[in-house]
Amino acid sequence: MSAPQPFDLLGPLPCGVTVLEASAGTGKTFALAALAARYVADGLPLERLLLVSFTRMATGELRSRVRARLVQAERAMASGDPGGDEVHELLLAGDAATVALRRARLTAALARFDAATITTTHGFCAEALGGLGMAGDDDRGATLLPEAGELAEQACDDLLVARWHHDQSESMLFSRADALQIVRETVRNPTAPIVPEHGTQTVAARRAAFAERVRRDLERRKRRARVLTYDDLLTRLRDVLKGPDGEAAAVKLRERFDVVLVDEFQDTDPAQWDIVRIAFAQARALVLIGDPKQAIYAFRGADVHAYLQAVELAGHQLHTLGTNFRSDGPLLRAFDGLFGEIALGDDRILYRHVEPAPEHADARLLRAGAPLRIRVAHRDDGIDVTGGGLAQVDSARAFVARDVAAEAVALLASQARIGGERLAPGDLAVLVRTNFQAQAVHEALRAADVPAVSGGAGSVFATPAAEEWLVLLEALERPGQATRANAVALSCFVGWSARELAEAGEVAREELHRRLHGWARVLRAAGVASLVERLVRDGRLAERLLARRGGERDLTDVRHVGELLHRAATAERLGPTALAAWLRGRADEVGTEDDDQERTRRLESDADAVQVLTIHRSKGLEFPVVLCPYLWDGRHKDEANGPIVFHDPDHNGRRTVDVAMEGAAYAAHHRLYVTESRGEDLRLAYVAVTRAKHAVVLWWAGSSGSRSSPLSRLVLGRGADGTVAADAGRVPTDPVATDAFAAMADGAPGCIAVERAKPRPDARWRPPSTAGTALAAARFDRSLDARWRRASYSAIVAGAGDHAPGGLSEPEADVLDDEPAAEETTPADAGSPWDLVPGGRRLGTLVHEALEDVDYAASDLDAELSAALATAPLDPPSRAALQAALVTAIDTPLGLQADNLRLRDLKPADRLDELAFELPLAGGDDPTGDLTPGAIADVLAAHLPADGPLAGYAERLRTEVAPQHLRGYLTGVIDLVARLPSGRFVVLDYKTNRLDDLSPSGLAEAMQRSHYLLQALLYLVALHRYLRWRRPGYDPAAHLGGALYLFLRGMNGAPGAGVFAWDPPAALIVALSDLLEHGDPR
Repeated sequence: MSAPQPFDLLGPLPCGVTVLEASAGTGKTFALAALAARYVADGLPLERLLLVSFTRMATGELRSRVRARLVQAERAMASGDPGGDEVHELLLAGDAATVALRRARLTAALARFDAATITTTHGFCAEALGGLGMAGDDDRGATLLPEAGELAEQACDDLLVARWHHDQSESMLFSRADALQIVRETVRNPTAPIVPEHGTQTVAARRAAFAERVRRDLERRKRRARVLTYDDLLTRLRDVLKGPDGEAAAVKLRERFDVVLVDEFQDTDPAQWDIVRIAFAQARALVLIGDPKQAIYAFRGADVHAYLQAVELAGHQLHTLGTNFRSDGPLLRAFDGLFGEIALGDDRILYRHVEPAPEHADARLLRAGAPLRIRVAHRDDGIDVTGGGLAQVDSARAFVARDVAAEAVALLASQARIGGERLAPGDLAVLVRTNFQAQAVHEALRAADVPAVSGGAGSVFATPAAEEWLVLLEALERPGQATRANAVALSCFVGWSARELAEAGEVAREELHRRLHGWARVLRAAGVASLVERLVRDGRLAERLLARRGGERDLTDVRHVGELLHRAATAERLGPTALAAWLRGRADEVGTEDDDQERTRRLESDADAVQVLTIHRSKGLEFPVVLCPYLWDGRHKDEANGPIVFHDPDHNGRRTVDVAMEGAAYAAHHRLYVTESRGEDLRLAYVAVTRAKHAVVLWWAGSSGSRSSPLSRLVLGRGADGTVAADAGRVPTDPVATDAFAAMADGAPGCIAVERAKPRPDARWRPPSTAGTALAAARFDRSLDARWRRASYSAIVAGAGDHAPGGLSEPEADVLDDEPAAEETTPADAGSPWDLVPGGRRLGTLVHEALEDVDYAASDLDAELSAALATAPLDPPSRAALQAALVTAIDTPLGLQADNLRLRDLKPADRLDELAFELPLAGGDDPTGDLTPGAIADVLAAHLPADGPLAGYAERLRTEVAPQHLRGYLTGVIDLVARLPSGRFVVLDYKTNRLDDLSPSGLAEAMQRSHYLLQALLYLVALHRYLRWRRPGYDPAAHLGGALYLFLRGMNGAPGAGVFAWDPPAALIVALSDLLEHGDPR
């Protein structure tokens, strides 16, 4: 691997494969956004730029940062003032014509920013599979899940029963717990081969055969259930690219994107790297940005070896960012002393010195001592000691937790200042490895009266709140059962003490049962969300929880569990009994859900408090002062003999899963696994300390696990060649350890201090006194923008004429033509099934729901409709009549504009039901002007033919719709978007209105009278924006197919009957889109 070169953000734009190593705090997102702006200004169309990150949160930030960078660059070029930004100075260099061209490109990119592809890896894979069609193995109707843990568990259990129910010797291979562990590891690494080879009948080989069988069975189950996981998206796209048609698929992807920028690339895995390499290594530019020193997600399947393979491919195009914009200069020198020129788990992953930003060259935290302090916990200061003279682990952990609290008190009470302000609790963060450690520190801080909040500290299903929810749900299954009622009485939902329960009389117990019956009715009738609100109101839940110590934490957990229960009940239609079983299942899974974001406990408060969170959760964040209490604690799961993942040196470093759990080969593989795991421990230490802006405090204690801990190995196990041993050897005495730390500190004079952690049992924080502070009611002096709102078509036309739709977002008005033209009247045929169907809005809602669920192309359409209408609140004759009427409508040709297609001819892949949209009006969050119906009318008048049948609608819109000023957002839901065989896309809207005149002119009059033409225009603008964003090479004139309004009561089977077809000029839709986006410039 060649030595990296400093990256020049102002130099030539990268070409080919380039790897940009960005150490912590060096501004990789800033660099990436600047590169995006430079590529665009250089002439790259925004839609030919692909930006990828690995999480939704990171992708959201990336999208915001890129857009902000484009805005800043465009404004700088408009004003001619670079504002001290070197990139802006570069873009402003050149003759006037060149600068004007760059600005025009940036302006065009901003206007089409919603066409930019800035997405997660999984989002890109899903879009690519869809774009590749059949070659992409794309199942458009599949449900996408983060993981398939429940299906995997079912496959495991079924195979255990099927194979071993009648063979006790087979059951001795492993327990169900071992089987589940094997399944989780193999499913988590779906592309990794499984060893040992399973051609023999050894116990280890049979375990491997079991793992392979479950993997295959899980794949069948997912396809049968039409379920896809994020990993499936990766493996399917990778398989396409490595298959016989792979080169054609890769060319198709490269035809869409010239430049690809991938963020956080150290978190990639082999499948993702295969996709990126095969598809884009031959592109104009593939820039991979990451930091291997922060590769800490192996437990999620990330593989730093894939990053290292990319470095090898890049060759001499490996660059580094050399300036740290986060940390103070003295703290960076302390990091140099701590890490030196060491390798962090691999000799290709090196710690690199970085320079501080000029404005951070000196310490910004004053009067706080050395920026890096190491506190040594001495065994003779009250820590229990083992027979071998080592600190007893639990005792040492508890001692350190108490010292963390005491240190927090000392820092908050000290004279330390940042910019003249004393330290506040919110300036401190405690970073730990495990949820157990987080809980211990949190409790110690609370005992010292230091406000603290925990984020990412374990699963919410492992909390007392989850247990109390389970007690409640079990009681609501049988609200009359005394033992269950008693359990609820002692829970937070009722709040009785044991004494109150023992002394409760008949009246109190009857009231308790009455309350439980009421709550059960609410749960059955209205769901979990309504139950939560009833609990808060009737049971005074919030008041009771907030009155006790730690109540804010408890209330947060109770609401969080309630929210997850609501989602599960809604998605899976679970009643109380099934919901209780679901919650038990989630509790049983605690510790196996791979740090699921939804299940992770939330911050209980945004108040000024010390944050306690895991190192994994802290990645990407920064804090003024960081405390790392447990980098000395090296006891991890790597000692267990379970299934392991390692890189096999006999197969070119291939990522491999070993499920043998015994034998000489497994032992050798286990040693490799431990070495890799401890390399990641070093990277975790790097991530932890580099979150700090000004100061870091570390702790060390001499326990049996200390020798394998990252802190001990960094100081005591470091080799002269920069390697760090997986084991630091014999645990030294406390004085010897202190001397070793002091020797290390000599390498960074004045930047590292070593001190003894003496007990401070009486440490309590006393917030600064506010006595004498004059209090006054806050004054609201901000002006409110009364015109800013979230508008819909129905809200815009409310009150227009005599027959305007009501206030529902997508109404079905009962429109009756007061003055029908007799000669054009074509009423519904006598005996039409619609005669037996009642009208009204409820019918409109019912029809919309049924048509959304039905597969028009089903071989048995009657059965599909019957199932969709099974729960309709209609009597049997009306239900049968509606079913017959809808069959006729679905079989009616839609007219020439739709290529005489019927709804029945639409395949599921060619329809998009209930497309919800939310579009910015006149600037959205940052209003740029106003929008009025009159301005829309002006655009209509300018584009509609003066002699056309709809020519008068512009004036009608101007006079009938109430004058109003709109800005904010336009929201709505399109009933159906259909793709025609011609490749055009049309908007379809279902109407169940009763119309006396169903002739073309009658339909046109109804469309104008109810302002459905305005609705159609707004929906076509939404479709235009959607296609502009999603479809490569989109051309409004070629791809927009207009609108079809289906008046279902008139669709009697004749071609075009009951269908109002309108194909407005594409220029009208584009002009209206621009008007909605920017407002009326007048």
